[in-house]
Amino acid sequence: MVEALCATWKLTDSENFDEYMKALGIDFATRKIGMVTKPTITISKDGDTFTIKTESTFKNTEISFKPGEDFDEHTPDNRNCKSTVTVDGDKLVHVQKWDDKQTTFTREVQDGKMVMTLTIGDVVAVRTYEKA
Repeated sequence: MVEALCATWKLTDSENFDEYMKALGIDFATRKIGMVTKPTITISKDGDTFTIKTESTFKNTEISFKPGEDFDEHTPDNRNCKSTVTVDGDKLVHVQKWDDKQTTFTREVQDGKMVMTLTIGDVVAVRTYEKA
């Protein structure tokens, strides 16, 4: 169930994240900060509204949404997106759209860890989090 994602998670592993950030068009300096930052993500649910808080030494963000409803999102790398998060079985699928581009994050629990798969075009990154 998607409620298994409702916890506090600390980044422990990141694969291909620099290539993903390049595909997003993020500048070199911001990518270098992104590579060393180890964010903590807290996912909670109140009724039918989810909240995702991301905290790091670089920047803190918070989004709240109801699955399937569009919302405006300002990302840590300064993109203004139209975003939608849907529930797909036990996964949260987060789609961001901006400037005729699109990226998708899929969050799911595998073996007690949260696995976040980030996709833009044919570039895929995987970030793994353990419960904090």
